[in-house]
Amino acid sequence: MKWITRERPKTDRIACPWLIRRFIDPDAEIVYVADEKVLSLAAATGGHSFDAPGAEYAHRVLSSGVEWCTFETLVDAYGLGRNLALARLAKVVHAADISSDIDQDALGRGLLAIGVGGLDVEADDSRLLERATFVYDALYQWCEREIRQPSG
Repeated sequence: MKWITRERPKTDRIACPWLIRRFIDPDAEIVYVADEKVLSLAAATGGHSFDAPGAEYAHRVLSSGVEWCTFETLVDAYGLGRNLALARLAKVVHAADISSDIDQDALGRGLLAIGVGGLDVEADDSRLLERATFVYDALYQWCEREIRQPSG
């Protein structure tokens, strides 16, 4: 299945493909395109659009007024919230992606810095995703460790 999103991924558009490939669709083809092409390419290919205006999976504002990033939307849509390590990782991604909530998690600024710096290090979006996957694998393993033995 094609999963289509906006080019130049930073935080949510790296975290979401990681989540998709690890927990939703292991064979997912992640496609980065210009903003205005996301929805039309998804429609033309029968793919899923994400983290773009009008996308199938995007930021969501809850009735409480809390804004979810796309990573949180996907976790919810695919019933992955019982995975406590993913729930912990979602808090980190949220803080890094929602600027008004940057300090809601101690790791938010660090993950944002990696995302912004990644844009400067790698010009090819697919290669950037490939390189950044290690960061999310490592962060997920840290979350697994944290839920087993919180550092306090």
